[in-house]
Amino acid sequence: MALLIIGFALLLLLLVAVVVDASAAYLQRQGLTSIADGAALQGADLGSVSAYTEGLPQGRLGQSAAAVDDAVGEYLLTIGAYETYPGLSHEARVDPADGVVTVIVRAPLELPLTVPGVDDPVIVATGRAAVTVLR
Repeated sequence: MALLIIGFALLLLLLVAVVVDASAAYLQRQGLTSIADGAALQGADLGSVSAYTEGLPQGRLGQSAAAVDDAVGEYLLTIGAYETYPGLSHEARVDPADGVVTVIVRAPLELPLTVPGVDDPVIVATGRAAVTVLR
């Protein structure tokens, strides 16, 4: 009987650890998704330098990849994303066909209850935005 109680307690502790770690991963992914969405909006807005050089086109504004990357990096610094998520990295891309800005952010997750021998996972989130001209 004591062996059964000990086994059940260990199983219960394992279940608690899985739930706590899964909750931490979910919450970090939600936070990174918000950051990626905001960075994509900022990149699409401030990366639209073609409006000044080429005028307003029909449809979506053209994007400069360098200006988008600069805007995304500045946004991440301004909101303190690098302090909130140590090890954060980002990638900003502009699709030349449709002018959509895609921002991918990655950050390692430090699990509250770690299992020995298991590396910390990396959480990835993506945000997309475009500036459309309505006349």
